[in-house]
Amino acid sequence: MKNNSLYKGTLQNIILKLLAKEVKMYGYQMTQRAKELTEGELEMTEGALYPLLHKLEGDGIITSEVKKINGRERKYYLLTEKGKRQQAAQEDEMRSYLFNLKTIFDI
Repeated sequence: MKNNSLYKGTLQNIILKLLAKEVKMYGYQMTQRAKELTEGELEMTEGALYPLLHKLEGDGIITSEVKKINGRERKYYLLTEKGKRQQAAQEDEMRSYLFNLKTIFDI
């Protein structure tokens, strides 16, 4: 399939779900995990990922911490309490949306 435009509107949901599952991740790790989970179908670009991470951080949905790993600084992102609530609500909405799409396409 490889049509990333279909994923574009759900990128925030994807990021929040990854963070809910993995607890904390750095940006490149998110791109690789999404690619791995979708068997290469979803390739998040840095141009789409980082502006959204900065927006989510500004909105208090995620927070970040910098850790030094092998002499390099790495910025890890984590859900805040507000982010955990939002992720759960968005996941419920997404499940309903997917159920409705499946109903339509299985006609």
